[in-house]
Amino acid sequence: QVQLVESGGGLAQPGGSLRLSCAASGRILGINAMGWHRQAPGKQRESVAVITSDGSTKYVDSVKGRFTVSRDNAKNTVYLQMNSLKSEDTAVYFCNADMAAVVDDILDRHLEVWGQGTLVTVSS
Repeated sequence: QVQLVESGGGLAQPGGSLRLSCAASGRILGINAMGWHRQAPGKQRESVAVITSDGSTKYVDSVKGRFTVSRDNAKNTVYLQMNSLKSEDTAVYFCNADMAAVVDDILDRHLEVWGQGTLVTVSS
């Protein structure tokens, strides 16, 4: 099975930093875009950052200048470096990927996979 596994969440103080990682595994032929989303209590899930296969990035306005998304194609891993954290960054963070992969011996050129989520809490 193709899956994404996140790590790196936890508690940080306002102004602090955390780094999230998300590793993809399975019969993966290539990964197109990878991204991070978050869902705060009582709010809808929002896209935080996206990175394409050529390294182009896009961020939601609220994290520009504070968060950096990057990827290691050799490891099928995407990272989210979060600096200058604010209380409003508190949320469950999910990674997702659009990939070409084989599932049940069938090639899917645009398989969308989500991770299980990791909790980030920013509080003093």
